[in-house]
Amino acid sequence: MAIARKRQVSLVDTKYYHCISRCVRRAFLCGEEHFTGQSYEHRRGWVENKLLELAKVFCIDVCAYAVMSNHTHLVLYVDDKKVNRLNDKAIIIRWHKLCKGTALTQKYIQGEALSKAELIFFNQTVKEYRERLSSISWFMRLLNEDIARRANKEDNCTGRFWEGRFTSQALLDEAALAACMAYVDLNPIRAKMANTPEESDHTSVKQRLTYAKEGKQPKQLLRFAGMPRQIMPKGLPFELKSYLELVELTGRCIREDKRGYIKSTHLPLLERVNISPENWLKLTTQFTRVFHGAVGRPASQASYCENLKRKRRANISNCEKLLA
Repeated sequence: MAIARKRQVSLVDTKYYHCISRCVRRAFLCGEEHFTGQSYEHRRGWVENKLLELAKVFCIDVCAYAVMSNHTHLVLYVDDKKVNRLNDKAIIIRWHKLCKGTALTQKYIQGEALSKAELIFFNQTVKEYRERLSSISWFMRLLNEDIARRANKEDNCTGRFWEGRFTSQALLDEAALAACMAYVDLNPIRAKMANTPEESDHTSVKQRLTYAKEGKQPKQLLRFAGMPRQIMPKGLPFELKSYLELVELTGRCIREDKRGYIKSTHLPLLERVNISPENWLKLTTQFTRVFHGAVGRPASQASYCENLKRKRRANISNCEKLLA
């Protein structure tokens, strides 16, 4: 039975989540249709552009993504601190970029005075919008609805484009985060849609590599902040160079099916998160097959379940084997 979304998101334990949306019947509605030969590859660009557009408005950052022919993978970071810092006007302005808002919010933005009774309803609306701007459910809803409408209009049809519910996984520690990001970034290579990360269209790793050539990081993605330290800025707790080298090396192992070649490799990221090369390869090739639900070391799992008042700890045996 599906678990309610509010019982999967615990910002006390982690702000990182892996989300997957699949097309209905896993049809290639964003790729080449096998029976007719018609190509819908351009829709992958729709998804990528809308995703990065929403990230500018929501207080949710994109860590990694891969837009495939019949599904999408996202790794998201919920910046609840940022949404709480924004004043009421900033919240309304952001929400109006997504939706029309209400008569009261429109009146407020135009500088008109609100009565005491109107202020009560206005404050309730602002609170609601503030919650939505840091909600993964609302982020995914606006992303998927827009793509579905555009695709149905193009096909001159009605009905569902995506499966009714996206799946999400909590990434409880750095090991789970690094493994999941590499898994997402290497999706096109595993599917034989690309030979190298830099050729992987509509992925975060291609964006990062493009900017890395100029010694920069893309503004539309959550930046790599380097190794954890006492005063840590916002960002992914890895070195960009180490992560890109890791993705490249792991990708070579997957493509050439030479698992043994990485057993003597010592990469900074692997040493820091304490995952053996053999286990790392398994994590990045079989992430969704091995793990269902929240992913992290046993101690992280215990805290996560306690905060969400859940008795059963999913993945506990695999987490003990691969992330201990």
